[in-house]
Amino acid sequence: MTEKTTGASYAAAGVDIEAGDRAVELMKEWVKKTQRPEVLGGLGGFAGLFDASALKRYERPLLASATDGVGTKVDVARRLGVYDTIGHDLVAMVMDDIVVCGAEPLFMTDYICVGKVHPERVAAIVKGIAEGCVLAGCALVGGETAEHPGLLGPDDFDVAGAGTGVVEYDRLLGADRIRTGDAVIAMASSGLHSNGYSLVRHVLLEQAGMALEQHVDELGRTLGEELLEPTKIYSLDCMALTRAAEVHAYSHITGGGLAANLARVIPDHLHATVDRSTWAPGAIFDLVGRTGRVEQLELEKTLNMGVGMMAVVPQESVDVALTALADRGVDAWVAGEILDRGDHTEGATLTGSYAS
Repeated sequence: MTEKTTGASYAAAGVDIEAGDRAVELMKEWVKKTQRPEVLGGLGGFAGLFDASALKRYERPLLASATDGVGTKVDVARRLGVYDTIGHDLVAMVMDDIVVCGAEPLFMTDYICVGKVHPERVAAIVKGIAEGCVLAGCALVGGETAEHPGLLGPDDFDVAGAGTGVVEYDRLLGADRIRTGDAVIAMASSGLHSNGYSLVRHVLLEQAGMALEQHVDELGRTLGEELLEPTKIYSLDCMALTRAAEVHAYSHITGGGLAANLARVIPDHLHATVDRSTWAPGAIFDLVGRTGRVEQLELEKTLNMGVGMMAVVPQESVDVALTALADRGVDAWVAGEILDRGDHTEGATLTGSYAS
């Protein structure tokens, strides 16, 4: 009698198509919450559709695009088994780059790569992305969930996203608009946001051996709760500010720190100076610096130090700008000014000492 043999299969190789289908069903309700009138079709198509005829109201529309991920912050989410906040971080990293040029966020797509599809886990990640899209005012028009057994462990995952926005050509913000005497307004971050986690994890988890479940008195909560605090999404705040006051430029403070990111929007003949004494960084920044004996300049070129977004506005717009941000619940203050470049070799520098 001949023994029956079973050939290789996708499932045997570690890819569960049925689990993927289940994940799609679970995420549909969250994606639906992000829809804008311009979005056509539903989840499950090969491509997301956005009705570009909505751009006819623009004289000369410029499309702005950006793509990003959230770095090793996903490792903290994985260790804690908390998956419904990391999506906020993803939207913030993408859409707050887009709003910097004055663009209105329109739509976003995501990519989730996992070692093994756990439908509820994938749905939780998408839930966070959808909630973030609502906060940014954009639609989530599609995405991809990829299962990579053998490449990633069963609980490993990563996320990435891409977004598109639109801005009128003559309303484009940036270095060309900045003038000597402009004020630099800082907007408070919600914490570490999504940059510098390789340093933070190395210092706190590896060197100091702290546990994510450990309550830290100076933080007022567990270390894990602090590290998973979602990145603040400034998109609608920036758009409201642009409508209320004259704005010359924005700078999203991400990888590279405050000075380096602000310098990206400063023209070659000008210089931005930011006074550290105008704010006190949150306790997490001191904890990382003190625990790892990290030099201040190293911290400043790695972490946001309590500032997530900056706006450059003319002096006559300062009061209106601060009022507009306060009305939206954004903690903001004048942190610096724009000067002639002079002998400065860099576009932006930090001066003074942080407030205590």
